[in-house]
Amino acid sequence: MTAEQRRETIIRAALPLVAERGAAVTTAQIARAAGIGEATVFRVFDDKDAVLDACVAAAMDPTHVLQQLRSISLAQPLVDRLVEAVDALDAYLNRMGAVIGALHASGNPNRRSGRGTAEPAQPRQRSAGRDASQAATRQAILELIEPEQPHLRLPAHTLTDLFLGMFFGRSRNLHQHTGIDTRQLVDLFLHGAYSTGRAA
Repeated sequence: MTAEQRRETIIRAALPLVAERGAAVTTAQIARAAGIGEATVFRVFDDKDAVLDACVAAAMDPTHVLQQLRSISLAQPLVDRLVEAVDALDAYLNRMGAVIGALHASGNPNRRSGRGTAEPAQPRQRSAGRDASQAATRQAILELIEPEQPHLRLPAHTLTDLFLGMFFGRSRNLHQHTGIDTRQLVDLFLHGAYSTGRAA
């Protein structure tokens, strides 16, 4: 196993532990979850904070969710495409929120700009990464909607912005309060609030 493969194995094992225990997780617990000796962790990472930094970066990395969005079949009806997209994005946001939330709750936000410092990462760098991620997400959703343009009342890019605003500005416990699931919400987005045959 290469050093990079070992690093990825450690991060994958550490992520659920960090989401559960925050900064209270130990390198011994991480090593056990990864099926390696604790000394192996320190061959790849300088210290536990470096492991936590890597977990935060992995949780925030949009690469996997963007691959999921781009793999959604356009042969499906639009409602199915958008339900898959919401589920994928929700899972990504939940994972990210669990890791970062657990670190904050345990009193260690763990935002370091370099080894041995406690300074936060540069806001400009974080903003640029966030902007690029949001732009890539918007493009992926647009590509799911755009094939239906001949049948749409509004331009696909406008509907993409409305869709993202509606679904990711919503309360995470909306289903608990209303009983409306993702498919029903997507259907409402696509077809409106009136029942079939009702004129506006």
